[in-house]
Amino acid sequence: MLRIGTLELDGHLIMAPMAGTTNLPFRMIARKCGASLVVTEMVSAKGLVLRQKKTLELLASDPAERPLGVQIFGSDPGVMADAAAIASDNGADLIDVNMGCPVRKVLKTGAGGSLLRNPGLVERIVSRIRRNCALPLTAKVRTGFSQQEDCFQDVLRALEAGGADAVTVHARYVLQGFSGLADWTKIALAKSTVTMPVIGNGDVTGSLMAADMMRSTGCDGVMIGRAA
Repeated sequence: MLRIGTLELDGHLIMAPMAGTTNLPFRMIARKCGASLVVTEMVSAKGLVLRQKKTLELLASDPAERPLGVQIFGSDPGVMADAAAIASDNGADLIDVNMGCPVRKVLKTGAGGSLLRNPGLVERIVSRIRRNCALPLTAKVRTGFSQQEDCFQDVLRALEAGGADAVTVHARYVLQGFSGLADWTKIALAKSTVTMPVIGNGDVTGSLMAADMMRSTGCDGVMIGRAA
């Protein structure tokens, strides 16, 4: 059992949000295959607030896939808070904040992985969402923007101070993209830094590796991404 705020999951495996992949049919398959929680592909907070049709369509859901997490991205605390409320009104069971996307067009707006350079802004975004939305609140981060700009623990503490209920750690730096190997020791570092649940992510391709990640890092759950 994994508890995230008021949400109790029936297992420890979570399907990662993936742009262009985790649409409704994919999420329903993931649930049937054993995912305890599925998450939408990342949704533009600004697009939700502007009520853009294509953005709102990303919130389409079905009772069979619940519980459902909605991942939003952006850098303005007020816009992010309003977007979280819209997602809540449209059936989300959990709000996840993207703080790790390495795609250049996201980074240049100050969103995604760029947020890892600014722990103060991280806390403001999370606390503003927390005041505006009662749903369980998580963030998906990486282990820093780069090895030279590593404020990983400061970001983790900012998330917890802002009111996040859990954090997912993709154990790579933003500038690594998906290259190299995930450094699971950083997941263990997260566990020793904060008291909220830590979900590990990175290079898990089978059940034995998932069990090994939980055993070696002490993480509370495992998020599966590209391997699925």
